[in-house]
Amino acid sequence: MSEFKFKALVVEEVQENIFKRSIKEIIYEGLSEEEVLIKVEYSALNYKDALSARGHKGITRKYPHIPGVDAAGIIEETKGNKFTAGEKVFVTGYDLGMNTDGGFSEFIKVPEGWVIRTPQNFTSRDLMIYGTAGFTAGIAIYEMQRNEITPDKGKILVTGATGGVGCLAIAMLTKAGYYVVASTGKPDKKDFLMRIGAKEVISREDVNDSSGKALLKKQWVGAIDNVGGNTLNTVIRSMEHRGVVASIGLVQSDKIESTVYPFILRGIRLIGIDSAESPMDYRLKIWNKIFNEWRINSHEDLVKECSLFELDKEINLILNGGQTGKVIVKIESEK
Repeated sequence: MSEFKFKALVVEEVQENIFKRSIKEIIYEGLSEEEVLIKVEYSALNYKDALSARGHKGITRKYPHIPGVDAAGIIEETKGNKFTAGEKVFVTGYDLGMNTDGGFSEFIKVPEGWVIRTPQNFTSRDLMIYGTAGFTAGIAIYEMQRNEITPDKGKILVTGATGGVGCLAIAMLTKAGYYVVASTGKPDKKDFLMRIGAKEVISREDVNDSSGKALLKKQWVGAIDNVGGNTLNTVIRSMEHRGVVASIGLVQSDKIESTVYPFILRGIRLIGIDSAESPMDYRLKIWNKIFNEWRINSHEDLVKECSLFELDKEINLILNGGQTGKVIVKIESEK
């Protein structure tokens, strides 16, 4: 394909550790072997994208850079043999949006080994409502089920419940038959959380114990924690015997202090959830669950849609803790 230009949200380091982001034109210069060019129809905003867009060098080392760990669209060109032009596909994770230019762009080029075909009964928009957030929540549910945490065992806690992973975890757990308790620091979002499937909504202070006790009252058979810090410590100490905690986020802190007592006296399982580096065979297991038995019936309550040109303000909102639900990005290509 001949050289052409396309638009993307570009983050630049204008001085050392001073960053700016703006919509810029990028020149497409062709594919390497086994790469594909995808015309992006939709992307999604994740907390990791916002950090990259702010200039977090633990996520993105080199700038200028295009964030966006999610993308869904149409194969425009390929130098591999797995796909053909015109196929609907999507990409989540791997190095996309980290040190490989990501989905906040009209086009992306990626190794074909990162790409998954879009199911016939899904659109690019549908897929980006899930995206990395839904895939991450799906891993947590899958790992709980692998550890025999079934709906009949008891209550599942979701912390940081109004974020993208939290919302999708609630909706997908509910679809899978679980009794879900949502924890949030936004009391005005109780009705929203109940609408998407939570049976109870509690304050984040209810899972932020500072008593110093090694063990607390048993409350949860499973938990999906998006917060980290003392919240995660409190959750671990509050688990039922042989309960499972899926650790995903660090909004409160990346530190955790605990004792071994919940592990050796209650047999607690603490499972780290890493979505970016999941191998393809494992990815397909999770996505097939999402495509079928965990597919949520109504998701518009979860979703805010913006354009590439409106994305900057949504990035600021998520960085300031003001975002609720899932932000998806409609990419309008001029080509």
